[in-house]
Amino acid sequence: MLLAKRIGARLLWAIPTLVFISFITFGIAELAPGDAATTLAGEHGDAATVKRIREDLGLNRPFLVRYWEFATNALRGDFGKSWYPLGDQDTYVRDILRTRAWRSLQMAALAIVLAAFFGVLLGMVAGIWHNRFPDRLAVAFSTLGICVPNFVLAPLFILIFALKLEVLPMTWPSVTAAEMSFVELIPYMLMPVVILATRPAAVITRLARAAMIDTLSQDFIRTALAKGVPFTRMVFHHALRNTLVPVATAIGTSFGYLLTGSFIVETAFRVPGLGQKTIDAIYKGDYPIIQAVVLLFAVTFILVNLVVDVVLPMLDPRIRESA
Repeated sequence: MLLAKRIGARLLWAIPTLVFISFITFGIAELAPGDAATTLAGEHGDAATVKRIREDLGLNRPFLVRYWEFATNALRGDFGKSWYPLGDQDTYVRDILRTRAWRSLQMAALAIVLAAFFGVLLGMVAGIWHNRFPDRLAVAFSTLGICVPNFVLAPLFILIFALKLEVLPMTWPSVTAAEMSFVELIPYMLMPVVILATRPAAVITRLARAAMIDTLSQDFIRTALAKGVPFTRMVFHHALRNTLVPVATAIGTSFGYLLTGSFIVETAFRVPGLGQKTIDAIYKGDYPIIQAVVLLFAVTFILVNLVVDVVLPMLDPRIRESA
């Protein structure tokens, strides 16, 4: 019952959050310089053409009326049409989301799993060998992972692994990804996923290291070791459980970074995901796509954090008792 109340409260708070995000996102198109109808009409478009396009897009109506229509349609999954369609398949925004969202979410999920695995592993090693060489190595990795941005790692990885060593492909395959199996796509996804996972892994490493050091210094750990409990059992049965609490929190906060970080990575490696499409939409001023992607990522981020809130009480009884 308590868990259901927590979920219900989170979902209720999500409603005003999404309303606020949708309002701000929709208002950006209104405040942006230039006029969409004039841009779509082109350099040689006359006043009549501009007026007709403005009427077709509904831009001649009041802002609040257009926002209400956008919000109600978005609840049904209808985000309108792209202002710059490349073909029939790219006309409706919902079709763009359907064909491209899976690739971005797949890469983000693989990256967060990779980051959690290596982050916890390095954090445990650093905590166990505190102030020794493994600890210093893990701290150095976490510092570099946090400081070096994606737009630096992407060309660096391409230079080393694609151009110099020639062990990985530089860009996405020219054939349709739907025609290739997941195993065939692994070489193309390896560099983008690793780059996306670098910063979250560095953050998780630091959190896991601090949690491991704190747990191993507790009195109950020293008492158990004095009674002859194997050190390995203490690490995996007790210390690891406490380490996973900050890791679960970091996963929720890092997922938003992975979604926005995919914009740069997908563009660098020409991955046909939402990130690349959104960058293209920003350049063109294709606001229906921008608004839909922002809302989709906001909903995804809220759902991930909801899952984290549900998992945390299972990992730490103290959170469950204080809820």
